[in-house]
Amino acid sequence: MSDVIKLLPDSVANQIAAGEVIQRPASVIKELVENAIDARADNIQIILKDAGRTLIQIIDNGVGMTDTDARLAFERHSTSKIRCADDLFSLTTMGFRGEALASIAAISQVELRTRTHDAQLGTKLIINGSVCESQEPDMCPPGSNFMIKNIFYNVPARRKFLKSNEVELNNIVREFEKLAMVNHNVEFTMMNNGHLMYKLQPGTFLQRVTALMGKAFETQLIPVNVDTTLVRISGYVTKPSFARKRNYKQFLFVNERFMKHPYFHKAILSCYDQLIPQDEQPNYFLRFNVDPETIDVNIHPTKTEIKFENEQPIWQILAAGVKEAIGRFGDVPSIDFDAEGAPEIPAFAQHPTVTRPEIDVDPNYNPFKQSGGGMPFHRTAVANNWEELYKTFEQRKQQGMDAVTDEDLQTLVAPPPAAQDDDAVSQSQSLPLGDEEMQATFLQFKGRYIITNMRSGLMIVDQHRAHLRILFDQYIQQLSEDSIASQAVLFPEVLHLSPGQSAMLVSLLPELEKIGFGLSQLSGDDWSVNHVPSGIEGVNVSDVVIQVVESVEQGGATVRRRVMEHIALRVAESGAIPAGRRLSQDEMNKLVSDLLRTSNPNYTPDGNTIISVIPTEQIYRLF
Repeated sequence: MSDVIKLLPDSVANQIAAGEVIQRPASVIKELVENAIDARADNIQIILKDAGRTLIQIIDNGVGMTDTDARLAFERHSTSKIRCADDLFSLTTMGFRGEALASIAAISQVELRTRTHDAQLGTKLIINGSVCESQEPDMCPPGSNFMIKNIFYNVPARRKFLKSNEVELNNIVREFEKLAMVNHNVEFTMMNNGHLMYKLQPGTFLQRVTALMGKAFETQLIPVNVDTTLVRISGYVTKPSFARKRNYKQFLFVNERFMKHPYFHKAILSCYDQLIPQDEQPNYFLRFNVDPETIDVNIHPTKTEIKFENEQPIWQILAAGVKEAIGRFGDVPSIDFDAEGAPEIPAFAQHPTVTRPEIDVDPNYNPFKQSGGGMPFHRTAVANNWEELYKTFEQRKQQGMDAVTDEDLQTLVAPPPAAQDDDAVSQSQSLPLGDEEMQATFLQFKGRYIITNMRSGLMIVDQHRAHLRILFDQYIQQLSEDSIASQAVLFPEVLHLSPGQSAMLVSLLPELEKIGFGLSQLSGDDWSVNHVPSGIEGVNVSDVVIQVVESVEQGGATVRRRVMEHIALRVAESGAIPAGRRLSQDEMNKLVSDLLRTSNPNYTPDGNTIISVIPTEQIYRLF
């Protein structure tokens, strides 16, 4: 039998390694910018074309490389960061594995120009798919200039799974924020398709946070400073009143390296218990400084999962520090009693005068005697007069029934329609629900739920959510038409965006204009909304645009679809039947019929349950 074990060629091994290290253009930027920071660069430029698909260029003024180092840097496991295994436990650099450049070269076309500060000439190196095509002297400035072209050009399957330019650009922005925030002493510039996205000057950590997140963040931040023998924690958390339901900004760094740490995240959230709603989360920007020997960063290829030796003590230090910061700045909500319009409660004077009620007492009354003073007790009175007592009961019963209004009866059982016509749905008509059939007899409960019987039990429908689903589907159909009219805004709204959001909006403008939005950039990251799609009166246009920008990072649907879904949901929420409104039998019948004809009658567009069924067996068990 012949041997079957083969040694893979370096080019294949590099492509396999690239699958772990390089997942998308943002991964390339992360690796190259970290190398530039390790090379002590204080000025880094990032130039993109087509969100990195066509070109990723990283220019730095770091120490540069000699011609030998430049060539060797693209070999697997070649690095200047460590010399032995023990160095892994005292890392002070971002990179250390020596896999990034080899992985990048395996799936792209690379051109490198680099020169050390003490050399007269630099070197130019061209590598395509791990194959070095040329290396020659070159006149270039000190530092390194990497040009990564046509990422995944030789791995079509990987290139096919890249998302749209908007999604990939958003991932780049997220990665850039992590790198630029903690390296606040470095000047950063980023451009995409000739458009300047970021121009960040060196400054303090607070200045870098506000430059990336927007100036409005500065008023939201509370400083955190804790210094112990185990860890030093510094940075900022936001006030509880600025917690968000979505698109929250949460950054943790250890020794200037971004990390994901659910355990420490939970410690921060615990400090906001009872201060913010359960569906909201705070923003935070925190930096940990620890002894490099007490952490392990060599766990995952992305180097964002980090193991701490003193995890539990640091958890307690972190929680105490954040709680102390929130309490020190007094940003704890207080109970505000509104006295305006409250009923006036009289108080007794210093010597109140109280009148004792007069009670007539018969001293001769003895309830245990059949005869005596007061009220005589006769056992035969009820037995002999039961017919008269029953008549009295009937009278009181009828008086109680007469006091019940038609409106009260409708709350218990909605009355059947007074008359049937050709358009009305018959009360005994069967409505399909999967394999089930139900008789269209409806009850309304608490002015909120519609109850009807079906073969397998009782079906309960939330009337507000049902109508929301119906309106949403109708409006999506309307917006899906090829032409959507646009109308001018009498008083244009102004959007204040972060640099990342503003850059994303630039790439979204063509899609937004197709469905009726007209926006213009004022100055910096401020935008004016001049035109909106016709028929969205009552919808917060600024909220629509911002939510669309924020939701693009999730990928999947097109921008046009996301805009339509967001608009349709806002319109449906404002027009849906409110909870508490009483419905007639016809209205309930039509509502349930229309619901069962929608695309997804069980859930609202935002995932809330519309229909719940109580099985017949469960009802039997109740009795």
